[in-house]
Amino acid sequence: MSEYDADRSGPAHGLARRQVLGIGGALGMMAATGLSASAALSRRPSVTGAELRSAVPLPPAFRVPLPLPSVLAPVSTSGGVDRYDITQREATLEILPGLRTPLWTYGGTFPGPTIESRRGRPITVTHRNDLPVPTVVHLHGGRTPAASDGYPTDLVLPAGWPDHTHGMPPAHGTHTTHATHTDHGMERDMRHGMGRDMGHGTGHDIGQGTGSVTGHGMHDPRAVLTRLTRDYTFPLDQRPALLWYHDHRMDFTAPAIWRGLAGLQIVRDDAEDSLGLPAGRRELPLMIADRAFAADGSLAYPALDPTLRERPGVREPYLAGVLGDVILVNGAPWPVHEVDAARYRLRILNASNARHYELEAVDDDGRRLDLVQIGADQGLLAAPVTHRLLPIAPAERYDVIIDFSGVPVGSRVRIVNRLGSGRTRDVMAFRIARKATDDSRVPRTLSDDLPSWRRSDAARVREFSFRAGRMHGDHGWLIGGLPFDPARSDVTVRLGDVEVWRLVADVHHPVHLHLVGFRVLSRSGRRPLPHDAGLKDTISLRPGESAEIITRFDGYRGRYLFHCHNAEHEDMGMMANLEVV
Repeated sequence: MSEYDADRSGPAHGLARRQVLGIGGALGMMAATGLSASAALSRRPSVTGAELRSAVPLPPAFRVPLPLPSVLAPVSTSGGVDRYDITQREATLEILPGLRTPLWTYGGTFPGPTIESRRGRPITVTHRNDLPVPTVVHLHGGRTPAASDGYPTDLVLPAGWPDHTHGMPPAHGTHTTHATHTDHGMERDMRHGMGRDMGHGTGHDIGQGTGSVTGHGMHDPRAVLTRLTRDYTFPLDQRPALLWYHDHRMDFTAPAIWRGLAGLQIVRDDAEDSLGLPAGRRELPLMIADRAFAADGSLAYPALDPTLRERPGVREPYLAGVLGDVILVNGAPWPVHEVDAARYRLRILNASNARHYELEAVDDDGRRLDLVQIGADQGLLAAPVTHRLLPIAPAERYDVIIDFSGVPVGSRVRIVNRLGSGRTRDVMAFRIARKATDDSRVPRTLSDDLPSWRRSDAARVREFSFRAGRMHGDHGWLIGGLPFDPARSDVTVRLGDVEVWRLVADVHHPVHLHLVGFRVLSRSGRRPLPHDAGLKDTISLRPGESAEIITRFDGYRGRYLFHCHNAEHEDMGMMANLEVV
């Protein structure tokens, strides 16, 4: 599978005018010719998105040192709760050497500060919004009560923002709502398309809020708005894992993450600490993200409304997803990190909007190093799984051990992206600086607390299609034939029930469930892939693929979501409500 590129001869701000190939081009072809989605997509390469080209000279790879995000100190640890303060604010930082880039940040850095936490010890994070637009914070992978899960309309309004009754004017000057749909509407659509029982829901509200109007003009009577600050409480009654927090504002998640609103949170516990895995400076969090830069050093992004205040969406060539031509790791372009000749633990997150990677570790002689996976989205595997190539979709996390002990001092190991081309083929490098003792180990048994759900435990089997379609007269991305509506009840599940979900995709869709982790049962009727091991919260669906997952809806009642984590798809309707009762 190869990446495709937009025309390099585009205007100074780097947005290509030529129709790109790939699925971005296929959507444009649909618009121009009226082709069906399947016909259009069958004529294009199976890469989802279109690439922006930077309008500035790009630095050589492996020159910039790898930065490590700072660890946020709590402002209080009394009463058995750790309390943190984060201010969301604009900052101008040096991303490319010699250039200053305006960003939206958590606490003035990109990525935001890392929160270190312990299993079962609650934390409260007070977010203050000093940005020019409303925000929402979602702890991705968190087992979180609904009030703190970051529902897209539960906005934190900045100072001076008009109140909700007129603060978010509808796109195109219209007010549209689909609140008359019930979850039976989604069920009928899915039955028509797939002939499967999708289950029933009540369609009843379980709480009242102050209400808000989204950028697409849809009203949400249950939205809970706050002004300037909001407390998010996370019980952290969950397995140790790498989580991440990011903006989740309705209709504007993609450009907000692109501008810098993302950070890491690590949950640990005593059992994991006792395993003897590489730790300290030999444990490296790696947030991989692609971006593109305009001539003035700012981030290029094809937003229809660059202020991100009113009209959501992106220009037509980028409807399938926005790809950048600069690969950042922890906010640095193609960085390099000095390491000992020893084992290292890499906590990898793909925080890109739409770009998929296939990671490989290669030394100067072309020899591939093993990537020993010890964890997935939701924590440790039962036993290690060894890979040579590791695919990772947007929002997925992998916990990997790499052993540099056999690599000569003075040489390097490159992490490359086999799905990339040109500059996007490189990710980062490690330079082996010295011999060193190493008392770390990788146990044969990593954990014994993974759930053992069986297909026979399932109270219900549901099926969901993730496909291109129409939303409010424009291009959109739909689940079960419907665009997202916060006022509609889509799926209702009972607390404690085990369910099997079958997910069907037209193009690449990384599907994320809030609240719960799941196990992958099958892909297109066959066994899961090696990297599907363990407990996940995001699954990468490939073009034309179906997958079955199994989960138990436990923890908390309330209103949650499931959605595609291609952030442009998410903003263009590919979310659905999940009510746990």
